[in-house]
Amino acid sequence: MAEVRVLIVEDDADINQIVATRLAREGYVCTQAFSGSEARLLLGGESQPFDLVICDLMLPGVTGEELVAAIRSRSADVPVIVISARTTAADKIDLLRLGADDYLTKPFDLDELAARVEVQLRHRGHTVAASGAKSTLRFREWELDHEARTFTAADTPVDLTRIEFNIVEMLMRHPKRVFTKQELFEGAWGEPYAADANTVNVHVSNIRTKLKPTGTADYIKTVWGMGFKLVG
Repeated sequence: MAEVRVLIVEDDADINQIVATRLAREGYVCTQAFSGSEARLLLGGESQPFDLVICDLMLPGVTGEELVAAIRSRSADVPVIVISARTTAADKIDLLRLGADDYLTKPFDLDELAARVEVQLRHRGHTVAASGAKSTLRFREWELDHEARTFTAADTPVDLTRIEFNIVEMLMRHPKRVFTKQELFEGAWGEPYAADANTVNVHVSNIRTKLKPTGTADYIKTVWGMGFKLVG
């Protein structure tokens, strides 16, 4: 499987390292830049293009806004996730219009950032499981093989549709996390949220129905007002 390369542009060394460490756990190959100028030099190299860029706004040398504009002038395909302490709607709208694909306000949750990285890469046709990420996942009596696209519960093969499989895989990769319906939709379908929560509910209900004979349907818990998570 081809490696997925992520450029992290953040002048705060602690935040930069934390993000790099977290994404490396997912199997991504991370390159760190601590100024906009350094990032622009790295992005200018053609030998090893980046698959995704995570960018702060307040950067030494070249600002985040200038960097996003430079990326977009070169390529429409590289997803850019902006992380910033700016919280106004106007800031977010301006960045999205400039070419950013997503915007995360500081302080942010690392699991949420990882999930948004997955969504953006899926939109560009990358597999969610980056190189080095686990192909075989286990949770209690569940076992999922990403490469073979197989899923068993209590040693019983369970036939899941593509969307159902993607939902179960997202939950198993982050078993402690509560996923919103929007996150599950975008991760499983690989497209922007359709604002129809019932679509996700129906698929989760179908998964539970298929799991009932195995006695593991209660592994998926509904977190009312939020979404779904796994329970250990």
